[in-house]
Amino acid sequence: MDYDAMDGLEDLGPRVTVRQAARDRADFTLQNVDLAFANSIRRTMLGEVPTMAIDLVEVEANTSALADEFIAHRLGLIPLNSKNVDDVEYTRECECDQYCERCSVTLTLYAKCTGDDTMKVYARDLVVAEPRPNEWVGQPVITDALGLGSVICKLRKNQELRMKCIAKKGVAKEHAKWAPTSAVGFEYDPWNKLKHLDYWYEEDPAKEWPKSKNAEWEEPPQDGEPFNYGAQPSKFYFDVESVGNLEPDALVHQGIKVLQTKLAAVIQDISGDDNRNGDVDGFGGQRSPDGINGGGDYGMDQGYTTPYGNGGGQSAWGGGGATPYGATPYGQSGWS
Repeated sequence: MDYDAMDGLEDLGPRVTVRQAARDRADFTLQNVDLAFANSIRRTMLGEVPTMAIDLVEVEANTSALADEFIAHRLGLIPLNSKNVDDVEYTRECECDQYCERCSVTLTLYAKCTGDDTMKVYARDLVVAEPRPNEWVGQPVITDALGLGSVICKLRKNQELRMKCIAKKGVAKEHAKWAPTSAVGFEYDPWNKLKHLDYWYEEDPAKEWPKSKNAEWEEPPQDGEPFNYGAQPSKFYFDVESVGNLEPDALVHQGIKVLQTKLAAVIQDISGDDNRNGDVDGFGGQRSPDGINGGGDYGMDQGYTTPYGNGGGQSAWGGGGATPYGATPYGQSGWS
């Protein structure tokens, strides 16, 4: 079966112009593609590029002012280096029971305040254990000048934290902690020649809606120029900002790779080829370590454990719905 290229664009081919490149940001233009294709790349970079993030936290001791769940959530949002993340297997595809060195990275956190001043616990205090799939994955991303990283919590005298963190591979469409980018700027037709935008204004739209810097890359409309009803956008402006777990160019490459995989699966379905090579949803989609429904215990494991029970369903006072003063007003289970 033959598949035609994008109408009117097959002879030119896609063209990329890099306008600015930095450690955590890439600004470029993409030409000679249609709007659907450009937007697909944007959405893929936002939600389907796999990265590493802390998914399980085993709490051995926590005498800080913050609850176990609170700290577990903060740990999950710390960016981890995801270079060559393809070396890491998804937990759902690994043969281990819960996690192993092939599908996860173990980090330990031990901090205790022994002085009278308030002690801050930073991402730098997370220690990566060996072995791991490669020499990069799982290392906390630290970009500040002092080399401290994100603040996890604060401790007063004699307070301590002892935790074991398990980082796994996942994608942002399941949870924001796997997001590889903080933002993807996307614009086309900066002069609004296509009239895709209808600006609200009081007196003069040109003064009340300043043009973006991308307008400098296109010719302004001429006075009295007739409207072209058949015109389609073919030049798109991207501004990709990484959170640090992937370099911007690697992020774009991974986004294109994931999109290619999904399109290949669609072609296989149309062609009647049922060999999807272990694809999860039949369309090349990436999913979190244990999936959503039926793919493990997703939704049952709350992402942290305590000495009093797995998943945090119990406290030192008994069941999840109990306190030292009796049952909670919300029922017998805090996680139902």
